Amino acid sequence: QVQLVESGGGLVQAGGSLRLSCAASGRTFSAYAMGWFRQAPGKEREFVAAISWSGGSIDYVDSVKGRFTISRDNAKNTVYLQMNSLKPEDTAVYYCAIDLRRFGLSRTGYDYWGQGTQVTVSS
Repeated sequence: QVQLVESGGGLVQAGGSLRLSCAASGRTFSAYAMGWFRQAPGKEREFVAAISWSGGSIDYVDSVKGRFTISRDNAKNTVYLQMNSLKPEDTAVYYCAIDLRRFGLSRTGYDYWGQGTQVTVSS
């Protein structure tokens, strides 16, 4: 069993920044890839970013490249999502997830999810 708890969401004006955190417990966090996803009202959940167990491999959806940065601190069992130059279309509930089955990065098939944190970007 894995527990994931997100934090850091909030209300920000367009062009602003937020840093999301996801604290993990219950497994050897450092052995697994982690991902961030988001779900806007009325839309399906979409992949945002993923990072390998070592941080050596990273993947981003095109819409956030150059604006968002995923990172991890295995000593703290925490993965981060630094979000800069935020846009109103980034408004969503953001979820972190852990992939217990693959060695490489994936945009689907994650095993455990956090409860989500709301990010609202005003225009």
